[in-house]
Amino acid sequence: MPINWNWNWNWKLVLQSSISIVSALLLIQQLHHELIVVPSRRNKKSSKDLTLLSPRTRGIESQIGNTPLIEIKSLSKITGCKIYAKLELANPGGSAKDRVALAIIRHNEQMGNLTPYHGDIIFEGTSGSTGISFAILANALGYTAHICLPDDTSPEKLSLLRALGAELEPVKPASIVDPNQYTNAARKGSDRINNDPEDPRHAIFADQFENDYNWRIHYETTGPEIWQQMDENVDVFINGSGTGGTIAGVGKYLHEQNSQVKIILADPQGSGLANRVNYGVMYDTVEKEGTRRRHQVDTLVEGIGLNRLTWNFKQAEPYLHEAIRVSDDQALKMAKYLCINDGLFWGSSAAINCVAAIQTALKYGPGQRIVVVACDSGARHLSKFWKQASDIPNDITINDILEN
Repeated sequence: MPINWNWNWNWKLVLQSSISIVSALLLIQQLHHELIVVPSRRNKKSSKDLTLLSPRTRGIESQIGNTPLIEIKSLSKITGCKIYAKLELANPGGSAKDRVALAIIRHNEQMGNLTPYHGDIIFEGTSGSTGISFAILANALGYTAHICLPDDTSPEKLSLLRALGAELEPVKPASIVDPNQYTNAARKGSDRINNDPEDPRHAIFADQFENDYNWRIHYETTGPEIWQQMDENVDVFINGSGTGGTIAGVGKYLHEQNSQVKIILADPQGSGLANRVNYGVMYDTVEKEGTRRRHQVDTLVEGIGLNRLTWNFKQAEPYLHEAIRVSDDQALKMAKYLCINDGLFWGSSAAINCVAAIQTALKYGPGQRIVVVACDSGARHLSKFWKQASDIPNDITINDILEN
């Protein structure tokens, strides 16, 4: 029986057409699922079960910035103001220093000073948090972090830096004029490599205190984030100053949006910055001969307070409305108060900021919208600051904090 080629050809056409139709239907079904079903499910879940989900990203460096901002309920309730905290401790490295470290690395890559995976080294002098940020990003981006730091830095920070694989160079706490002070030690280490013609590696000294990219990254990111999160309505911004970068960048940005925003420095005991802001004199009573316990700043608080003017702090000065001095005792009590009343286990500099926020709220009255920075977690301060804060009774009150 002869083959019916016409029927065979028609069968192939029907099969091809069927496949095309099925493929089209599957495509339509997939598009319907992606464009209608999935968004609908997300909307339902976001309103009941989930917070806003961030998209997939690549690399830990992509998670730096865009940190949450929360209201501190207990402080708002007791003052009649709205007091908020920008959670810089939510950065991957646990502090705002992630922003600065990434900005400095990217700038030096653009300038040709650093090349990934060529053995290049990032030197920095830091009391802890900046070193942690550089150690994490050095690992992620193909560098080695060499951290020079005071040898009385908290054991938690030292252990974390070692775990991250950073090269550590502890030095005795000393004045900036001492050639062996930790910042100067970092500078010397970088110069030693760059001046050795037989060493193929490149090195940079990050120089967070004087680096212009410090305040600029907060002007470009942290400030705009706060302004947007606060619906363009901020009365007061409060922060301490270590390098001065955060308060300079955020302060400048907020002032440009609304010149009526008060930028207030929260300063620990032993630091001369508060007197500089309020009286134009860089001096603290612990500067008296024979009274200083520690060379840099006579306080339990790590990360803020200084007795010299840095380039980054100078950028903040035109925008500073006033400074508030906070004692160690007040900071310890505030840290415990926030932990017990809000579940907020924060570090010493965040506690300083919150004491200043309460004082500001009481000074200017109810209705103020105040933003502080929550700089890092209490987990980095367990053996020093929180060792004492833990002993404070759980029934601590705001009056107990302010009576000091």
